[in-house]
Formats: sequence, C-alpha cells, structure tokens
Amino acid sequence: MIVSHRISARLLGCASLLVIAASAQAQTPATPAAPPPGASGEVNTPPPAAATAGTDDAEEIIVTGFRRSLDAALDVKRNSVSAIDVIVAEDIAKFPDQNLAESLQRIPGITIQRDGGEGRAITVRGLGAQFTRVRVNNLETVATSTDGASANRDRAFDFNVFASELFSSIVVHKTAEASLDEGSLGAVVDLNTGNPLAGKAGFTLAASLTGSYNDLSKDLGPRFAGLLSWKSPDGTFGAAISAAYSKTDTLELGNNTVRWAQARFDSVNGTPCFGTTNAMTGVFTASPNAGGTYRPSAGCDAVSLAFHPRIPRYGVIGHDRERLGITGAVQWAPGDRTKVSIDALYSKFNEVRTEQYAEVLFRSLERPIDVSNYTIDGDNNLIKGTFNDVPVRTENYYRKSKTEFYQIGANWDQEVSDSLRFTLLGGFSKSDASIPIETTLIYDDRDAQGYSYDYTDMKSPKLTFGTSVTDPANFQLSEIRDRPSSTVNKFRTAQIRGEYDVSEAITLKAGAVYRRFSFDTAGFTRDTVVCGNGGVDRVLGTLTCSPSAAFGPTAVYGFPGTAALSETVNIGKAGQPDGTTTTFIVPGREAGAAFTNLYSRPLAIDAGNTRSVVERVKGGYGQVDVKGDLGSIRYAANAGVRYVKTDQSSTGLNNGAAVTVERSYDDWLPAANLAIFPTEQIIVRAAIAKVMTRPTLGNLTPGGSVDGFNYRVTFGNPQLDPFRATAYDVAFEYYFGPQSIFSVALFKKDVKSFPVSQTRSGTFASTGLPLSIIPPGSPAAANPEGQLYTISTIGNGAGANLKGVEIALQAPFKFLPGFLANFGGIANATFISSSADYTVSGPAVVSGGALVAATRNATLFGLSKRSYNGTLYYEDAKFSARASVSYRGRYIDANSGTGNVFEGYGSTINLDASVRYRITENIEVSLEGVNLTDEYRYRYTDFDADRNYENNHFGRTILFGARFKI
Repeated sequence: MIVSHRISARLLGCASLLVIAASAQAQTPATPAAPPPGASGEVNTPPPAAATAGTDDAEEIIVTGFRRSLDAALDVKRNSVSAIDVIVAEDIAKFPDQNLAESLQRIPGITIQRDGGEGRAITVRGLGAQFTRVRVNNLETVATSTDGASANRDRAFDFNVFASELFSSIVVHKTAEASLDEGSLGAVVDLNTGNPLAGKAGFTLAASLTGSYNDLSKDLGPRFAGLLSWKSPDGTFGAAISAAYSKTDTLELGNNTVRWAQARFDSVNGTPCFGTTNAMTGVFTASPNAGGTYRPSAGCDAVSLAFHPRIPRYGVIGHDRERLGITGAVQWAPGDRTKVSIDALYSKFNEVRTEQYAEVLFRSLERPIDVSNYTIDGDNNLIKGTFNDVPVRTENYYRKSKTEFYQIGANWDQEVSDSLRFTLLGGFSKSDASIPIETTLIYDDRDAQGYSYDYTDMKSPKLTFGTSVTDPANFQLSEIRDRPSSTVNKFRTAQIRGEYDVSEAITLKAGAVYRRFSFDTAGFTRDTVVCGNGGVDRVLGTLTCSPSAAFGPTAVYGFPGTAALSETVNIGKAGQPDGTTTTFIVPGREAGAAFTNLYSRPLAIDAGNTRSVVERVKGGYGQVDVKGDLGSIRYAANAGVRYVKTDQSSTGLNNGAAVTVERSYDDWLPAANLAIFPTEQIIVRAAIAKVMTRPTLGNLTPGGSVDGFNYRVTFGNPQLDPFRATAYDVAFEYYFGPQSIFSVALFKKDVKSFPVSQTRSGTFASTGLPLSIIPPGSPAAANPEGQLYTISTIGNGAGANLKGVEIALQAPFKFLPGFLANFGGIANATFISSSADYTVSGPAVVSGGALVAATRNATLFGLSKRSYNGTLYYEDAKFSARASVSYRGRYIDANSGTGNVFEGYGSTINLDASVRYRITENIEVSLEGVNLTDEYRYRYTDFDADRNYENNHFGRTILFGARFKI
C-alpha cells in the first residue's frame, strides 16, 4: 500500500494566504486539482502522517515530517497561477529553521544579510530589503529592530524580531497580480500564524525546550515554544494561543578599519612634510606637529596619496538577545458560507550590544604623525608602516534596545451565493524600536610612540601598540557620548475583496484598500568632550578644552585614567596573527558614567535623526481569472490593473525648526500571469507587470544632517519619485514525482526611476546649514572648516536594469536501494546581472586636493551575481537528518566615502545541520548546528582595491532539545 496526501490549496487571487487540508488515503497518488475559488486567507498545516508500508515490489515511500512539508509546499506552488514559493512547517509550532530569514535563503533567488550571526534582512532576485513588502496574516507591516551596528530606520523588514516557532508557513510572491498589495519591486512575503479550525477536534498541545550554546561566548541559553489549541466537536469554533521565548548571548570577534583614507602626515622617513621657508634666505625650517605649509617631496606625496586605514583596530562585540513572542487566534464558522477570524501577534525583542576596541585614530588627525618603514602596494594602499605621535584610543560602547511589535487583525469571509463571495479585512500594527541608552566612553593617549600595522594579509592585520595600552596612567577619559533614540512604525489597513464566478471558467475579482503608514524617529545626544583639572565641574562639560570660567585658565584635556575607572579586555580568538596586541583597558561604563554624571546631563536634539513620514494610500483593483483548454492543453491566467494614490507628508528639522513638505502621486499598475499545462507534470509560466516601491524613508527628510566624524553632509529630498519598474518573468516547472521538481525561471526588471546619490566636495559654509547641527564632541564641532566635506543628496536618476535566471532541483532518492531511498536533496542556483549608474567620489590625484567626482556603472546595491543553496536530507519513520549549505557571492552594499568607490561584503558560505529522533509518537529529541564552519563576514571598502572594512566571526551555535505533542 502506498500512502499519499491529497492537499488542496485555496488561494485568494494573489492575496496569497493558503489553506492546506491534508488527509491520508490508501490509494495511488493523484494529480492535484486546480485550486477552487474562494476568499479564504488562512494557512493550515497538514496533519501528521504515519510511516507507510511498501508496494507489491517492496518500494517504500515515507510521507511524513519534513517530506510532508515539501509535498504541501510544492502542491501550493503547482496550483498557483502566479510564481510563488512556499515553506510549510512540518507540524504545529515546528518551523524548519531557528530564524525565518535563514529559512527564506533556501528559496531560489533569495539571499540574506546577517547581523550578529543571525539572518536579519532578505534580498529577492537582486533587490534589497527595502524593495520587499512583508505581510503578517495578510496585513502589510514593518518590523524594525536595533540589532546589528545600527537601527533600521527604513522600510526594510527585520525578520530577527520574531521567533520562527510562531509561524506555520511563509509564502513568497515573485510575480505581481492586480489583487496583490503593491509596494514591491522584489517580492511580497506572507508570514502566516496558526489556524485553529484546520486542526483536529478537541485540545492540541505542543511544546519544545531547547538549549542554545555558542562556542565563542561559551554561553548556554534557553529556547522554549508552546502551543495550545481547541476546536469544537462540530467544527464551528476554534481558538489557539502560542508562545515562544529565547535568550542568547553571543560574541563577534575580529577587526575593523572604518574605511581607508588619503591624508598628509607630519614627516615620512625623517623628511619633514610641513614647515616654513625664510623669504630672505630660502632656508626651510620644519614645523613638527602643527603649523607651517606643506612641502612636496617624493616620500610625502606618495604617502599622502596612498590610502591608510582610518581607525585600525581589533575588538570584542557582544550580542545579548532576548525574544518573547505570543500569538492568539479565534475563528468562528457558524455555517458553511461564513467564517470570522481574529488574529493577534505580540513580539518583544530586547538586545544589549557592547563593543570594546583598541585603536589608533588616524581619522582627520594625521597632521602630527610621523611615518617610517612603510610599504605601498599595487592598489595604492599604505599597507605597512611604523608611526610616532599617534592618537591611541580605546573605547567602550554600550547600547540597550527594545523592539515591541503589536498586530491585531480581523477577517470576515462570506459566500453570498455559490458564485459570489467577499472578504472584509482590517487591522492595526505597531513596531516600536527604542534605544534608551547608547553610550560610548573613550580613553585617549594623544602622542603615543612606536605604533605599527601590517595589512599584508588584508583580512587579518597585525596591529602592535608601542605604548602600553594596559596602563591607566597613559590615558585620559576624554569623550563621553550618549545617543538615545526611538523609531515607531504604524500601519492601519482596511480592505474589501470580492469574487464573482461568471462561469466555471471565468472569475471576476475586485477590491478596494485604505492604508495609513506613519514613520516617526527621534534622536538625542549627550555628546561632549571632557576637560579636567582635578576639581573642575564634571557636570557641565564643554565642546572644547579651551580655558573657561568653568575649567580654569589652564584646562587639561580629559581626566587622568585610573584603575577604578578602567576595565581590562582581551580580544580572544579574533583571527589575529602573532605579535598583535591582544589585551587593553577601556573606560568602565558604569564607573565612567557615574564619575561624569553622564545620564544627568541634558539631552540635545539630534536634528539629522529626528524626522517623520506619513503616507495615506487609497486604491482599488479589478482582475479577471480564466481557465480552460486550448485544444488538448490546459491553461489558467489572470489579468487586471491596480490603482493607488499616495498622499505623502515628510517632516524634518532644518535650522532648528520643523519643516513639512507634502506631495501626492498615483500609479496605475497592470499585471498579467499565464500558466500553461502541456502535461499534468509540466507547467510553463509567463508574467508581466508594472511594479513600484515608495522612496527610502531616510531620503525623504527635508533639510540636512551632518556626520562630524567623517566630515559628511547629507540632504534629504521629499520630492523623490518612487522606484518604478516593469517586470518580466518566464518559468518552466517539471513535477516528475512526489516531493520532486525541476524548474528554470528567467526574470528581468527594467527600473524606470531609480533615485541616485549626487555627491560633491565643499566647505560646511557652502551647505547653508547651521553649525548647531554638527554633533557635539566630533572633530568637526571643534573645527567646522578643518577640511572639505563630502556633501551628498538624492535625486531622481535615469533608472537601472537587472536580469537573471533561477534553477532549482528537488527530489527524494527513492530510486536507490534499501535505506538509501530515504535520502533526498534540494538544490538551487541563481545568476543575476544588473546595471546602474552612480555618482561617486574617487581618490584625490593631487596631494591635499579634493576628491574627484565621477560616474560609475555597477550592479544594484545588495545584489550578488551568484548564489547557491543545497540541502541533503534523510528521513524514515523514526530518524531524520538534514545538512544545508548556502553560498552568497560578493556584492556592493552602498556608496562609500573618503575616496573609496563603493563598499560591500565578500562572499560567504554557511553550513547548518540538524538531527531529529522520534522516541514515541509524541516525543522527539533534536540536535542542530548553525554556522558549523564558523564563517567570517568580510566587509570591504572600495570595490577595486578590496580594502578591509571589517572581518569578524560569530562562532558556531549548537542547539539541543526535546519536543512533545498531545
């Protein structure tokens, strides 16, 4: 006897939540039927299936656990007219990966970006996270976190906010339909929580307890998930609640340069680069450390035009994360034609990030530094050297953040008659990402001797401090910073969708939508330079250390370092070569904050990070779905148009006053999808659509912001047009057996409007911005015109294009003999090319000259030209195992600065594995490994020279636990 699962998927146009109803039947496998019409928007996971017996020829097919989830996912993909990919949980509260983003990277065309060793954001077919719209239970939303190096203040969705156990399926829509929410150039991703009416009658309880161990931090953290659901015996009422909690402490170890730059130094191999020439005698007198004018020479010119690391350093970064997620659902179906659903989701994600570095602050302070024994390589890098009179710095960074996400939504699905039905949908979501504390305390030694670096191995430099960095007497507590902030996103949505069956072959669809999105971010600073003469007023602070009434006529830079103010740090296994300085002291956060009364200081508004955007969207759509036969060939298709009007209001601070700019624009977005079935196993798909993504939130701010450390000024542009494109897709799919598919998809996107950076060099005065918006404590605050600024704004560019191919193969190895038939494999590859023109600032070609502006053609940001994914699995009635490998090619992430052309990330390979054993029908134990090869994340600055920006690793994570279900 062969056991198969017949799974029918009800797809509402492309609103794209699915209903999977599975039953085990003792019959030969049947070809899945075409999806029946319906207005449902739920996801049901197939119920458990038992291990099967063999056929007459002793062939055995196991359709349970992971294989069942593959069956369910392929069935939904097969029955959809548009191009979708699906991931289905194997069972209740049992998603196949610990992180949603890491599950998504297994889908062809999807790559992820990791922060702190975890997947955070996704790129779909070469388009970054800002081009992907995410819906939770059919409601568009944005979940932002402050994980990683910076807070997310954009439209990108942070998948690390949620525990994966809360979700039963993910649906990725790669082609558009008129009935599908707009706003995506890349994809629409649906995250779906449970559906209590899809389960069995009575109570269902499932729970898991897992331990998570990281081999760098040596920390063991708990992970718990549980679900309780109930369905009435008559099937008319159901309720469910689930919860997930986890706590992890991980480390990130490695090195960082904060880009490379060109600058003039004091002397080179003993030859002075600055001095004065007596007009009468012509005698040149050197001006060590300050003053004088630059005197060209072969050595001074070569070193000044070469690139050196701005802040070479090794460090220890800590990620302490705590997640709590709760979902609830109530469903009522008083009759066969009516169903009412209410879904709620709450998630809390707390993180404490710490960073501790020992570094040299070349950045903008090269003038007093003497260079000797140097080497310049073929990429014009000052790759090696010894330096005197260097500003040595150690810093201690601490950020405490919290993201709270709330969503509640309601659906009313009603069949008015056999041919007419509608869905009324509404809901509210809020993502509140706050940073109550973001503190940096700094020790400085401004004239250290004998420092050397060696970047011959660009990824693992040798950094050696000649002056002791463990003796507090060498340091002064010189700067303190605190930068609290908050970012709040809110969505309010109301939709009505209707369907009318004109005939068995034709269905008309229409709907209307109202959506209000608001984005508010506010930033504050307590930045200051510290001056001290022992008994000075430590509460007031000041921007400079010049003599004053508060600090006396002979102010001293900083407070002397002491053992009581200090903490000792060891960089551990950071990939450093022998000879690197590995131990140093930093100011203690609590001791330093108490000593300076940091948290009692008044807050100042951070103008560049205080802004808001409100968007009101009104629109509707009309679509026709058809199916039939052309001769002996079956087909299905849909075509329609979506209209949306966007009213946008952008507010930012300019000259200390709030400035608001309002505008409106509308879009007509036609879309068509066609699926042809030459045989029951083969599908040929084609799609064409106009698509759009609204502008990046940070680019819409009126006024400007200043980076006083990197001498960069950025202006917003509230008149930016949306990203608009025409998307073309063609696909071939061959379903050659259970859990089996071979597919090839070709795609192309012609991006008609593509905002681009416009950059120039100039003085701060040329911007017209007030000095008050320069961050206190930055070098620019003390000397606003100390050097030329990189001044950037955003304009409407000429567009871009990309094209690519996805190839996927999935199959069980049932052709193999014996137990080998329980193996199976999944593999896919994506190849993409793209072209866009960017305005960049290249290197200065004359010592002390301005950066050279140019136009550079490159790929779209965030696009890897190649990516590969593969999974080998084994599954029988008791035991299952999986190993997955993911490769992502090198990619550009952004425009760079200080003369570097582009920056981005190197290629990565991640290996994960899991083993599960079912002790009884209701109890299962598991062992999983994440990042088993301990892959380093290499970030570069300058695409051509490939200069080290950072090279860090996060360690291996081992998870072991048990799960039971009753």
